[in-house]
This record gives sequence, C-alpha cells and structure tokens, in this order.
Amino acid sequence: MANWKFVLFCMFVILGTNNVLVSGANDDRKVHIIYMGSLPKEDYSLASHHLNMLQQVIDDDFAENFLVRSYKRSFNGFAANLTDKEAEKIGRMEGVVSVFESKKLELYTTRSWDFLGIPETTKETSAIESDMIIGVLDSGIWPESDSFNDEGFGPAPKKWKGTCAGGKNFTCNNKIIGARYYNNFTSYSSARDSSGHGSHTASTAAGNKVKGTSFFGIAEGTARGGVPSARIAVYQVCDVLACGDAQILAGFDDAIVDGVDLITISLGSDYVTNFTEDSIAIGSFHAMEKGILTLQAVGNSGPNKRSTSSLAPWLFSVAASSTDRRIIDKVSLGNGVTLTGQSVNTFTPNGTKIPLIVGENASKPDCSDLKDYCLPDCLDPTKVEGKIVLCASQIGVQTGFKSGAFGSIIQNDVHFNFVPPYPAIGLDTEPYNLALKYANSTTSPQAEILRSETIIDTNAPSPTDFSSRGPNVILPEIMKPDISAPGLEILAAYSPLGLISGVIGDKRSSKYVILSGTSMACPHVAGVAAYVKSFHPDWSPAAIKSSIMTTSTPMKGTEDKEYAYGSGNVNPVKAINPGLIFDLSKDDYVNLLCNIGYDTSKIRKVSGDNSTCPSLTPQRSAVNDFNYPALAFHAQPNQPFVVNFTRTVTNVGFANSTYKVSVPTSSDLNVTVVPQVISFKSLNEKQSFVVNVVGGKFPQESVVSSSLEWTDGTHNVRSPIVVDVSQPEEPEE
Repeated sequence: MANWKFVLFCMFVILGTNNVLVSGANDDRKVHIIYMGSLPKEDYSLASHHLNMLQQVIDDDFAENFLVRSYKRSFNGFAANLTDKEAEKIGRMEGVVSVFESKKLELYTTRSWDFLGIPETTKETSAIESDMIIGVLDSGIWPESDSFNDEGFGPAPKKWKGTCAGGKNFTCNNKIIGARYYNNFTSYSSARDSSGHGSHTASTAAGNKVKGTSFFGIAEGTARGGVPSARIAVYQVCDVLACGDAQILAGFDDAIVDGVDLITISLGSDYVTNFTEDSIAIGSFHAMEKGILTLQAVGNSGPNKRSTSSLAPWLFSVAASSTDRRIIDKVSLGNGVTLTGQSVNTFTPNGTKIPLIVGENASKPDCSDLKDYCLPDCLDPTKVEGKIVLCASQIGVQTGFKSGAFGSIIQNDVHFNFVPPYPAIGLDTEPYNLALKYANSTTSPQAEILRSETIIDTNAPSPTDFSSRGPNVILPEIMKPDISAPGLEILAAYSPLGLISGVIGDKRSSKYVILSGTSMACPHVAGVAAYVKSFHPDWSPAAIKSSIMTTSTPMKGTEDKEYAYGSGNVNPVKAINPGLIFDLSKDDYVNLLCNIGYDTSKIRKVSGDNSTCPSLTPQRSAVNDFNYPALAFHAQPNQPFVVNFTRTVTNVGFANSTYKVSVPTSSDLNVTVVPQVISFKSLNEKQSFVVNVVGGKFPQESVVSSSLEWTDGTHNVRSPIVVDVSQPEEPEE
C-alpha cells in the first residue's frame, strides 16, 4: 500500500509538472493561421503533415495539444496556438504561403423585396430555385422560426454533400439542409443562434414567406427572402462576441466541398490586411475556384473614406442603401415644439410628459469633462430615475437605461436607426440643440417620446451614412463597394435568445426584429445572386456579379459617389437578362495577383497548379485592363491625367445584336470609347473595346465620376467610371 502511495505521488508530481509546462507555454501563445494554398495533388494525410510541421517548432510530446484545426477539404492549412517565435519559424518552412494571427472579426450589424421589384407575385423558377443552396457563415440559425419551416419542400438536392452536424438540440430539415459549428466554447455547443444575427441574414436571403409579421406592430407585412424556395446551409463561425479567423476558414473549408451554390458572409474587420492574410479573401478565392460566388458586407464604418476591408476582386462587396419605407420617431417638448428623429421605438406613451434632465446636470461629481456625453458610470441614478436624459452621444441610451432613467434623447448625426431598450430617440445636431436649449431654459423641462411610425421616403434609394466607403486601399483600380442593397430598417427572423436592442437587461423577445447595417444588405444581394443563378446555372461567379452590377439602378446623393454605393442599387429583375457580361476566370485573377507583386512561387502555392507570372516584374499598368464591370483609377491632386482601360464583353442577350455606347456629357471627365458600336452574330461571342479617360486638375480628397452605357434598344449595360483624387499615404516606419 505504501509503495502504491509513493507511485501515485510521483505520478501527480509528473502530471503537475507537465501541466505547469503547458500552462506556462500557453501564456504568450495565440492562435495563428498557417495558410498553405490549394490542396496538394499528392495523396497523403494533411493532418499528419500539419502535426509534423508543428513538431518541428514545439516539443513532440506537446505539439498535438497546440493544433487547433486542420484545413484539408477545400484548401491547405492549419490553425495552431503558437508563440511569435514559433510562428516565424513555421513561416520559413517549405510550402507556407503566409502565417498570421487569428484575429476577431465582427458581425456587421419585408418591404425591401417589393421595393427592389420582386413582389410576392413575381414568377419564380421554383423547381430550379429549390435546388439553390445558400451557405450562410454567421452566428448560426434558429431552426424553429417560421422562416425556416420545410413544409412543401422535397429532399435536399442530389448535389448536396454536406451533413447536419448542428450539435445539441439542433435538427435540420428540408429547408435547413446542413449545419456545422466551430465554436466549442459557446453556451449551447450547437449551430443554434444565440444572438439573432445569423437568423436575420439567412431569412433575408432565403427565408419563407411569412404573413402578418411585425416588430411589436411596426412595419407589419410579409417577411420573406429573395429566394424563398432555396435551401440553407448554416456554418456557425461566430459566437455572441466575435468571429475568429480560424473558425471562418473552417466554415469556408467545409462549405466549398459541401456543395453550396454561393456563400454570404455579413462580417468583417476594421483593419485592412493583404489577401494572403485575410481569412475571407483566402476562403472566397478557393470558393471562386470551384464556381462559388462569395458575398461580403462592406462594414459599418461610414461615412469615413477608405473604411471598408472587403477589397478582394473575387469578392462581391455589398454596401447598404435605404428603401422607400422609413421609420421615424418624434419627441414632443414641454414648450409645444415637436422634433423628428430616428429610432425604432416600440413603447407607447400614456399622454403624460416626463421630466427632462441634461446629462451634464445628471452626472456624478467625479465624472470627466465630457459630462454631456453620459459616459459609462457617469450618470447619477438618483438624478435620472424616472426622467428623460439628454445625452450628446449614442452611449447615452445604454447608460441611461442602466442608471434607471425613463428614456433618452441622444445626439446622433449618423442616420443609423437603432432599437432602444426603453423610450429613446436620436436627433441630428440642430434639433438636438433645440431640445438642449429648451431644457436649459426652464426649471421644470418636460418631454414625451412618441411611438415610432412609418413614412414614405421618395428619395430612396440613397446611400446610408453608416455604410463603409472606398476607395480600395490595396487595389485602387478595383472599385469597392461593388453594389448597394437595402440595409436600413430591415425586418427579418430573429432568435428568441438575442438581445433585440443589444442592451443587457432588455428582456423583450421577438420572432422578427428590425435591424440596420450592411449585414442586412449583403443577404439581399445573395438572394439576388441565387435568383440569377436559378435562371443561369452555368454562369461563373464573375458573370453573376457582372449581371447584377451592370443592371443596377444608378444612385447619387453623396460626395463619395460610387465609393459609397458601388455600381448602384441592385435590380433583381433586370439582372437575369443583362445582355452583355464582363466575365473572368481563375487565370485572370492569378494574372492580376502577378501584376500587383505576387511571385510565381507564391502564385503556384495559392493556385495549386503550374501558373507562371507572364513577366518577371509586376506590370501594374496591366491592372487597368482587368475585366472588371467597373472602371476605377487613382490620380494625384492638381495633376491632369490620361488613362486607358481595355474591356471584353460576352453576348448573353440576342444572338444577332448591335450595341451602341453613350457617355454623359455633364461629367468632369472626358471619356471616349473605341469602337463606339459593337456587333454580335451569336451567343457567347466576345467583343473588346478601349476606354480613354482624360481628367484635369482636381483638388485633394475629391471623387470624380462618369459612366459608359452600351444599349441594343432592349438591354442597357452600364459601367461606372470613378477616380479617387488623393495623395498616397506615407508608409509607416
């Protein structure tokens, strides 16, 4: 017995020592992505190869503990917990394209389809549409929602190779035909959506028609997706807080092989990285190789210029626009003045005005100089309880609610309609100052915040303030965003577990919620892309993208011009019959990468073939001839410029057709096209043309644009021309 005790003691000491070693090693470790390009042609175990690489930089006994995930279905790579030194060593190994830290990306948080021209009565290709599979990389899905009921659906399409690995308490059906999750640390260990974001985006793209939906009586009508007959495959790559690069790549790795037709991903980063260190750019490149179009939201960092990180030319980058239904709110002040602002306020007043207090007067004595902002822990609960508090920042909604206020009036110059947890309204600077002036003019100010109402917006579609802007900081010759779609005040399915206002303590729950963001715009275009593909199942991702861009509705209303809204607002009905398309193949994208500085060695790893760059040195000027549906250029301030673009179009309209080109005469750019007439004798015939753009001296930080349009009398094929005039930023030391 004594000997056994001694043996056990020794085992505990050894195990304890190992745990200390592992724990200590973990202290400065972070998850890194080791990207190795396309799948190798040789038949061997990638997982074993990845572990072997790891064992060369980590002790053999512990290496397996630090391997997070192998990517081996659609592309080659792995995720591992590494120190910076270990990551540097692996980066020098043969076959490695890039090594980068797995950072956290963020989610870009009914009437819209009618506004886009697809009413409920629109003819659908239901049989083909039902074979469309939309892959949704997001926070999961709430399968019990009426938007995902499978009544009337047959079995999954034969092309589907995926599975239902949704985890605990999760069941797929003939609508949600597949589910996977990658965040094992989530509360439910399943693909079930606990935030609501994924359910909202999935139902916007492909949700069933559900009549009589509303958000507490606001925006009542029929909620539906763009392709209600399509199937959904769910890849939960996000938890409630964020989305990791490692999980995003895992989602792409599975979705590509599972057999989805396209991928929609309403998330991204606030920072820009090169394409081989960007998980979404990497995953979407390999999706493009397999004929799968990836659509990404551009982000909610507008109206700041150069704020989008969705920059890869094979991505379809979606900005947010308004629809003709707007939700407004009003506040009635005690002096009889009524001010109009924004919020989706579901609370009905009882006709009694509430005491009003200015945030500065309601702050704690030890608060900072920014007392009027109502910063966290700044408001004194004894001063705001039962009152409406005036705050000069959006955080005032959350801090006022937490401090026990009755409601908030906040200054909100970015027109981003929010859902408050209690009566609240956002006002532009001018009306906010009127409310502030009134509150300071009397000893007993009062106000009543009214319930939100809907109005008709005759200026729609217009770009939203919050939608991230271009130009493209990596490839100025590639216009970003590509397209706009409704992203303001969108009603769609939600999770009963999600915070509908995003504020902890708001205990309300709703099956359908109104949200705003480019996250809401992206699945609109995903629905349109699936709609187009249901008519043209053999079209390439670039062809589908071209058809949507060239048939979009022109927009205006911002100094950023196309860098705010892309080619225009999506037009689903016209997109199915574009007449001409600008097509691209994998080889075209590979040559583009060559021309921006990727060498043959790296190109071959990424492409998985024997691709060779056409020149030993990058030919940057050749990027102007990349066959993109839009024409973009960067010019120096106060310097005239001349630039030529070559484009090739493919006839998908009438077999015998002649197109004539036109350009607007009101533009600040002098645009000529040669030839001005192109003719076709058969379908799929190609014709090329050259566009010459001459510009004068334009000031710093200006945007100059024009367009060209080919027409045969039936089809109108429009390409924007946009020039960013700015001084290049100095590289960081």
